[in-house]
Amino acid sequence: MATPDTAQTGPLAGSSLAVRRVAIDTYRENVAYLHRDCEVYRAEGFQALSKVEIRANGRHILATLNVVDDEAIVDCREIGLSEDAFVQLGVKQGHTASVSQAEPAASMDALHRKISGERLSRDDFRGIVHDIAQKHYSKIELTAFVVATNRDELDREEVYFLTEAMVESGRRHDWHERLVVDKHCIGGIPGNRTSMLVIPIVAAHGLLCPKTSSRAITSPAGTADTMEVLANVELPFDRLAEIVREHRGCLAWGGAANLSPADDILISVERPLGIDSPGQMVASILSKKIAAGSSHLVLDIPIGLTAKVRSMPDAQRLRRLFEYVASRLHLSLDVLITDGRQPIGKGIGPVLEARDVMWVLENDPRAPIDLRQKCLRLAGRLIECSPDVRGGDGFAMARDILDSGRALSKMNAIIAAQGSKGFNPNDAALGKLTFEVRAQLSGVVTGIDNLQVARIARLAGAPKVVSAGVDLLRKLGDPVLEGEVLYRVHAEYPSDLEFARQACARSSGYTIGTVQDIPQMFVEF
Repeated sequence: MATPDTAQTGPLAGSSLAVRRVAIDTYRENVAYLHRDCEVYRAEGFQALSKVEIRANGRHILATLNVVDDEAIVDCREIGLSEDAFVQLGVKQGHTASVSQAEPAASMDALHRKISGERLSRDDFRGIVHDIAQKHYSKIELTAFVVATNRDELDREEVYFLTEAMVESGRRHDWHERLVVDKHCIGGIPGNRTSMLVIPIVAAHGLLCPKTSSRAITSPAGTADTMEVLANVELPFDRLAEIVREHRGCLAWGGAANLSPADDILISVERPLGIDSPGQMVASILSKKIAAGSSHLVLDIPIGLTAKVRSMPDAQRLRRLFEYVASRLHLSLDVLITDGRQPIGKGIGPVLEARDVMWVLENDPRAPIDLRQKCLRLAGRLIECSPDVRGGDGFAMARDILDSGRALSKMNAIIAAQGSKGFNPNDAALGKLTFEVRAQLSGVVTGIDNLQVARIARLAGAPKVVSAGVDLLRKLGDPVLEGEVLYRVHAEYPSDLEFARQACARSSGYTIGTVQDIPQMFVEF
């Protein structure tokens, strides 16, 4: 049992219980634990999954109640708190806390009306998002909101209201500059580490580009995971601001910046459900960019049979929704529709992707051409945000910055400022356990399943095991003979290697056929 603080010793009175830290990661949900035989539990008439209010030392939190029967977790004189709840309450283990039934969130009426299919007002969304950011919603209530706003359940005005409310839910940074640029991809394409190339190119040109990125949730690597191979990414926001002002850019994890915090909470429900509706996607992306102080954004929407967006009409509809909301929030937006038929680059997994990025920056002959060309397109469009650059000139300017080594110098400066880890792309520490996947017949590569290849990389251990992943040796359109290697899987642990091997046996993710079978590419230049 936890030992109470010295000032709090003695018998517990009324609804007071000793706080116990229960080392369970409940993924952005406050969870409290009471023993079934606890007098407070019986007296207050609590039920499992009900919401409780916990007060201690002048602070309070709301939490979802779980009931336990094992005194090894909490005994009858304790209130257990999950990791998130313990940190949020901010008291030491053993400190006394009062527990009572929580009042329903103020926005419950608006939530129920949305569940019934009603259109909500600006104030309704403000109320809901405020309660979500303050963790007044349980996971069940969050799920209800996510499902009620899925697919076509939000009109474009409601998407604007939701985005605006999400911006208001956290801090909003002002860089005191007229032009602050950023780029973003809607995701779904493995190996697409263009941000780590675009930012040093654009920063070397002189534009301000404070890039805060996410970690992977369902992918083999996020930008923050890959950058962490090269440098520290978990830095205080004030230090990041210093780096941005000195070097005109950064590449850091955005979790500590408190930008659109309601979005992070909603993502914790959306991802397990596999929900990524257009309205929620627009609100999520634009709220983060606006809160980060961006004035201009280049947005990448890849199209492919195994991408998030699978047809040009869908891409055009999504673009129009992004443009509408961005214009209402005074964000200048340039949308590029790109090739999403296959992974970008060769490596899938943090170390492999970091290797590809550095090869491009170093103009190494082994650098993936598709990654280089895509980053130049995106960087060129951002450079064209400058009033003194003519439309169409950005690509050549970006290429000159990359070819001259200025982008590499800028990246090295950013890495040093964030805390270099001494990564060498020519001596990358890849997972020592490997197996190769070979072609079953001769022909050309006519399809690469983004979802399956990403799944294989995750089963191999990526992103938690940074050295794990998939190294692609053949891309779309490449000729291949029966028995030749298509890709190599790297892992650190035998169990991970076996999981990946079993997935490959079910489906390699590759299709072999003739040149005529290669799917048509729909992109805009």
